[in-house]
Amino acid sequence: MQRGRVVRVSRISLVATAVGTLLTAAVATGTAQAAPSPTAPRYQPAMVTALARSLGVSEDAAVARLDHQAAQQGELTELGRSGVVTDGAYFGADGKLTVNVPSAAAAAQVRQHGLEARVPQRGERALDRIKASLDTQALRNAPDGVASWAVDLPSDTVTVHVTPGRTSAAARSFLEVAASHGSAVRVVRDGQRLAPQALVYPGSRMTWNNSSGSWVCSVGYGAHDSSGRQYLVSAGHCVADLTDLYYSNAHFAKGVHSRYALGRQSVDMGIAQVDSDDSIATQVGTWGNGTNVAVKGSKRAASGATLCKSGQTTGWTCGAVKSYNVSVTYTDEHGGPNTVVTGLASSSVCTQGGDSGGAYISGNQAQGMTSGGPTGQKCSGTNSSGSSYFQPLDDALSYYGLTLNTN
Repeated sequence: MQRGRVVRVSRISLVATAVGTLLTAAVATGTAQAAPSPTAPRYQPAMVTALARSLGVSEDAAVARLDHQAAQQGELTELGRSGVVTDGAYFGADGKLTVNVPSAAAAAQVRQHGLEARVPQRGERALDRIKASLDTQALRNAPDGVASWAVDLPSDTVTVHVTPGRTSAAARSFLEVAASHGSAVRVVRDGQRLAPQALVYPGSRMTWNNSSGSWVCSVGYGAHDSSGRQYLVSAGHCVADLTDLYYSNAHFAKGVHSRYALGRQSVDMGIAQVDSDDSIATQVGTWGNGTNVAVKGSKRAASGATLCKSGQTTGWTCGAVKSYNVSVTYTDEHGGPNTVVTGLASSSVCTQGGDSGGAYISGNQAQGMTSGGPTGQKCSGTNSSGSSYFQPLDDALSYYGLTLNTN
């Protein structure tokens, strides 16, 4: 699991993502980061640099890509306000936003906003219903050997990733249900064993103890309820024990709710109440790649949008959103039962054990917290390729009735 970067204000003040052992001198001596100047660039320079490396383009091209995506998502919002019915949207490899619509007339309205339009055979709502039937099947028995299944808008299918060489009776039953949907379900035999990225790691950044030992995660985002009480929004498996949480041996929060339970169908979201004399900063740490990234909101990025993640194991890594409404089968590496987790998003951001709970951000919009990824995956540098799953932040805020703390 991943831990969070901390700036000492009263006792401690948690930065929204992990900085692990790579503390800057300012943090090590307890000096808070200065507020950005009024002439600050549109995007955090460290994010631009990391994104440019990940894409293999210049920094100017990376900024242009972020600008282009933001403009297109703004047009998509305007479409909704004008009453155009849409059925999902995604960015293609060319950087253009394609919008699913039910008719040629609606497609014409989409194109008037400068966006691509498609009248799909199925669309997001129909695919969500098919995916829900697979979730129901997984409820009966976790399908060991089926790594994940998700609505994939570009292919207009529900895509099932199967791990080669790993079969079980539950997996065979699951695939029979998948096959009953015909071409609407696509089975790909490229899956890897997945696990929530928890790591037994003494003396880590966000730690707690249970009967199994000492555990570590990364700090996620701060939020508050209508009464002003402050919470850490995290991956559910990071607070599943509802224990006391520590940073550098100092207590800062206590888990109060989690929707994750080993061996049961779960949602990987949870919250911890932050001590009254501590706080979670509204900036995401970049692990020595520049100054922190201010958190301005939590507007969900479209599939295909670029994003970066901060975590205590792999630091600052970048990639793109793949899909939303993803279900996965997590394998317990200690011999416990498998766990099916629903409601995740997938990405090409590389993560490793200990990154769980760490913050994903696209531009200045907070996106979610690391949930898990392939076991044995190795990441190196901001441009490393890989994959991971994250719990969307907006879903967690909505479920718990919280408001994100913004910069």
